[in-house]
Amino acid sequence: MSDNRPGGASGPSTSVITKVKPKTKRPNLYRVLILNDDYTPMEFVVHVLEKFFNKDAEAATKIMLHVHHHGIGECGVFTYEIAETKVTQVMDFARKHQHPLQCVMEKK
Repeated sequence: MSDNRPGGASGPSTSVITKVKPKTKRPNLYRVLILNDDYTPMEFVVHVLEKFFNKDAEAATKIMLHVHHHGIGECGVFTYEIAETKVTQVMDFARKHQHPLQCVMEKK
């Protein structure tokens, strides 16, 4: 009996099965920032930080004062989709309450 394998090899064929581990890349992270303005009340900024970023009163007040003194403050670091959602929520909430508060995101 003749074996028609290339190279004329006969006998059982062997294969090696290798398990490939997919390399998962960490998602890019984005900083969500609040910008200072001369019109939005400090209490409103504290409320926003508590409501949308789950900050306690002390942490929210600390961030608000940083925004007040430095013009900008970080609310948190998130994946793109979450950061985008938080920015939209804050902006919509500020507009609804007729405040010019600005919230932006930037790649970390």
